[in-house]
Parts: sequence; structure tokens; C-alpha cells
Amino acid sequence: MRIISGKYKGKRITAPKKLPVRPTTDMAKEGLFNILNNRFYFDGLKVLDLFSGTGNISFEFASRDAGEIMAVDSFAGCVHFISKMTKEMDLPITTAKSDVFKFLERSPEKFNIVFADPPYNFDQNQFLKIADLVFERELLLDDGLLIIEHSDKTDLSQHPKFSESRKYGGSVFSFFEA
Repeated sequence: MRIISGKYKGKRITAPKKLPVRPTTDMAKEGLFNILNNRFYFDGLKVLDLFSGTGNISFEFASRDAGEIMAVDSFAGCVHFISKMTKEMDLPITTAKSDVFKFLERSPEKFNIVFADPPYNFDQNQFLKIADLVFERELLLDDGLLIIEHSDKTDLSQHPKFSESRKYGGSVFSFFEA
């Protein structure tokens, strides 16, 4: 994977092969960040990266000067890798090894952007539960945005907070706002 823009633009990051991940493709990530560029100033943003895997999205936000980034994953190897890269690159990323649903239920913080990239084989209810928890727990700051990445076989448009979706290859980003 590579960082697309910001102070680490072009930097390649090689994650260990043993991690159980499916990183967001560069094409999809570039499309997502083009959308976000038109909506946010990255400087100082508070970002929550759920199911963070290799940290691909967290590193991209950090390269663009987001202020505080929390990367959450239940797999210790993923958390260790993100923590190691965060130290090497001196990035404002904090990691948490946790079940994402439990993390959302107890998080006292609010964020500008909550990004979730759960396993594509989640059932519809698991995807929708992420959105439900974010809004029930009021985890978004004013004008905040929840983005859930999923396969093109999943449709989340029936959620009351759904605003739009964008498709890149087999990946879809669904956007939700209060």
C-alpha cells in the first residue's frame, strides 16, 4: 500500500503477510479522499478508524495532518503493526485492541469522521449495527460523517441516516450523517 497525498505522499508501507486483512485499494482510497477533500479541512480533524487492519486509512489521514486518529482492531497483529509504524513515522495515531462494537458502546469521545471497514462477509444487520451505535451514542461532532466500506453486494441505503454511496470497483463507501 502507498500513501496517496500529504507529507508522506508516495511512501510505501508493507504490512506483514500474516495479517487477516483486505486493505482498501489505492483507487478506492483516492476516490474517498477526493470526496473528503471537498468537504473537510484535514488539519486537526478527529478521526476514528474502525476495523483498521493495516492502518491504511489512518496513515492517509495522518499524512494529511488530521489531529487525532484512533485506530481500532480486534487482531493484536494489526494493532502492533499500526503502533510500530506510528512510532517510526511519528504520527498522531492511537491504537486500541478491541472488539469494535464494544469500543463503540463505551467510547466517550466524539469524532469528525468515523470510518469503518468491516469484513465484507458481515451480514446486513452487523453493518447497520455500526451505524446505529455511532448515532445512538452520538459519536459524531457537528457536521460529522460516518463512512462504511462494504462490497457492492451490500446495500445500506435503508438506514435513516444514510446520505449517499460511491462505488469503486467491487468496493462501496456508504456515507451517513445526522
